[in-house]
Amino acid sequence: MSNKPKSKNKKPVKQTVPGESEWPKRLAWAGGIALVVGLVAIVALSQPELRGVPDGTSNEAVGDPVHVEGEVYAAGEVPAGGQHSPIWQNCGFYGGEVATENVLHSLEHGAVWISYGENVANDDVESLRRFVSRNEKVVVSMVAGQDSPIIATAWARQLELDDAADSRLEQFVNEFTGASSAPEPGGRCNGGVGQPQF
Repeated sequence: MSNKPKSKNKKPVKQTVPGESEWPKRLAWAGGIALVVGLVAIVALSQPELRGVPDGTSNEAVGDPVHVEGEVYAAGEVPAGGQHSPIWQNCGFYGGEVATENVLHSLEHGAVWISYGENVANDDVESLRRFVSRNEKVVVSMVAGQDSPIIATAWARQLELDDAADSRLEQFVNEFTGASSAPEPGGRCNGGVGQPQF
């Protein structure tokens, strides 16, 4: 039998440098944890993007996307497709009217057209600008004499609205911008005609 003392498993003693504080490490850990918790909260609380075809959206019968010269549509008319100009309307915000025939070519390229009537309040018109700042394939313009205060139009789809704050407008833009239901969804929305204000 050996008389050697049995070794006990002892935890090594942490060596600290005299004058060294544990607080910087603790603060770094606390900051890291706070950052992770903050990011999780942002993700958890942020609302998902509105998607899907909004209630009230109509399917519109449209003609073939044939290029024609000259005016085709009457004043106040907001078609959702059909014959149109060979030159598309540059996407963006317009403070007045633009040629319907050019906008329809933009719709052929997968753009969404938000048209507003001449009696829509300035605050509502200004709030429509947010759609062009977030999306490069949106045309916003006035159409004097249109049937509803605000009309959202994509190729063969249309949604009439009374209020620019209606969440269905955002849902329509999210759903149909660049949608494969357009004849040429990959087409350009710049390099055409028009100088948008924004």
